Amino acid sequence: MANRFILNETSYHGAGAINEIAQEAKGRGFHKAFVCSDPDLIKFGVTKKVLNVLEGAGLAYEVYSDIKPNPTIENVQHGVKAFQAAQADYIIAIGGGSSMDTAKAIGIIITNPEFSDVRSLEGVAPTKNKCIPIFAVPTTAGTAAEVTINYVITDAEKNRKMVCVDPHDIPVVAFVDSDMMESMPKGLTAATGMDALTHAIEGYITLGAWELSDMFHLKAIEIISRSLRGAVENTSEGREGMALGQYVAGMGFSNVGLGIVHSMAHPLGALYDTPHGVANAIILPTVMEYNAEAAGEKYREIARAMGVKNVDSMDASEYRKAAIDAVKQLSKDVGIPADLKEIVNPKDIPFLAQSAFEDACRPGNPRDTCVEDIIKLYESLL
Repeated sequence: MANRFILNETSYHGAGAINEIAQEAKGRGFHKAFVCSDPDLIKFGVTKKVLNVLEGAGLAYEVYSDIKPNPTIENVQHGVKAFQAAQADYIIAIGGGSSMDTAKAIGIIITNPEFSDVRSLEGVAPTKNKCIPIFAVPTTAGTAAEVTINYVITDAEKNRKMVCVDPHDIPVVAFVDSDMMESMPKGLTAATGMDALTHAIEGYITLGAWELSDMFHLKAIEIISRSLRGAVENTSEGREGMALGQYVAGMGFSNVGLGIVHSMAHPLGALYDTPHGVANAIILPTVMEYNAEAAGEKYREIARAMGVKNVDSMDASEYRKAAIDAVKQLSKDVGIPADLKEIVNPKDIPFLAQSAFEDACRPGNPRDTCVEDIIKLYESLL
């Protein structure tokens, strides 16, 4: 069986990378940008950094900001109408996963109108055409949506998140500029950083993992482990490291899938609006314990990448514990809660567990699971 690997056409990395947007837009013959960005980024002047580049180059644009932290079907539907009215020919998505996921869904529907019912995009939709070209400008170091073929939209009526996987949605150009991330508050930096670590660890142990994806995931674990604490303290080295580490993790997991950490986190976002990175960070160590035996010797390499010494002298139980303890310590150091007590209502656990079991990430988990197991995992976190 052949292993498929999909990445951006082009990516720019480093402070000031957004200044390349004008050159890319003109070089591709684009005329008007549909700028997707959330209201807070507009309010605090982050979006304006990109708009200044467009204005300085004489490039037209229109801003769309009807985007929630967990974007909904309605946000996408409104965005499709706004794009059509704007008569734009490309999208610039500025923000975290919410802005980029909204942009991807809009771009796919514009070029594949038979999928105008947003629910029809869930799972692996058989779209035929590439989406409207997207330039992706991340402002958080976590989701890696700028390099993935995935997006997540909330079905508010059913209190569930729809995971959509489509090779046609990947942004054509990513501008990974650490200067765009410097205004992130500590809590968001910590949450998105732990989301990136979850991507790297789940991607490394998922059933679809292979040598090429392993290379990206282990390097991402190493970079994130040494950079996240500094990023939370807003050091330039920490920010730059996280900007790269989360992107490298995305290069891997986008191509091989994830596991039940994400399956369990998605319903928390849909039902309680829990920040995705916080949910992942809380759940990750518990699911690592659950998956430890199924992951074989990979926890030794996770421990090594996280800076644990003398792993080669450890037996399996020791290096598994060392890897899990290193994750717990990093999570604690950046201020992530240790459990779900303040988030989950116990009466909702059967619904959460069923939603997690039906989630598109669940089949990639290295250990076979069932609804009853997931119920016990949620309960252990209360």
